[in-house]
Amino acid sequence: MKRWFMLLAAAVLAGGLSLGCATLDEKQRVWIFQPSDRAWGGSASLAEGMEDVWINFESRISGENVQLHGLWLPADQPRAGQPLMLYLHGARWNVAGSAGRIRRMQELGFSVLAVDYRGFGKSTKSLPSEAMAYEDARAAWDWLARSYPGRPRYIFGHSLGGAIAIDLAASVSDERGTIVEGTFTSIPELASTFKWGWLPIGPLITQRFESVRKVGQIGSPLLVVHGSRDTLIATDLGRRLFDAAHGPKKFLLVEGGSHHSTMSLGQPLYREAIDQLFQAAAH
Repeated sequence: MKRWFMLLAAAVLAGGLSLGCATLDEKQRVWIFQPSDRAWGGSASLAEGMEDVWINFESRISGENVQLHGLWLPADQPRAGQPLMLYLHGARWNVAGSAGRIRRMQELGFSVLAVDYRGFGKSTKSLPSEAMAYEDARAAWDWLARSYPGRPRYIFGHSLGGAIAIDLAASVSDERGTIVEGTFTSIPELASTFKWGWLPIGPLITQRFESVRKVGQIGSPLLVVHGSRDTLIATDLGRRLFDAAHGPKKFLLVEGGSHHSTMSLGQPLYREAIDQLFQAAAH
């Protein structure tokens, strides 16, 4: 993440001095999303047995015909009213890289749809942007509603996916709850927490992901999760995001959790928090 910040800072400062706005924007999109068709470590093997899903729509932003690839993992014990989870992953790795978290969400009782944004995995090969990622998440959300009408739907986002999840939750009114893990208030504020955060790049950042300005618009219960040893995204950013939210909410700090291990270490705490926040809200 520190290397990411230095690349972002270099791109922004160079852009501000000499590059055109389009070039500056494109370089930021590359370094913020780091789009890839690769999975993290051996995580792809955990995706074996998950069903491939294809979501097609015409983009209002780019005008292109988009095809998103997703992974579908139904709950082990299907029942009437089984809750659905839309899983939104972070930067750098494709959807299979999140297979471990997808399976943990299934263990918590959800049927899970996880999708790759444009530029990732098998989805349409375009350079992703903040606006395009929001559009992709909304297309996946609508696909769940069409495919499984009447089922309660929840949103989960990890890291950069947390910002996408918050935008989606703030723009729809039919979600039952939202969970974000290891996420931040905004890209400019995230950049300011790094060693070279004093560099004046904030005003030139085009991909801003201003979650702190949107989280107060979420009308459903919100669970904000952070690991105490997250060295990529400071715990304080998760806490500040939580403080800006209104309505039913809970902040879960997982002791010893890193940016990548928080869910595996905190699975029992996750279950307890979900039961307390979302089940209570449903009755």
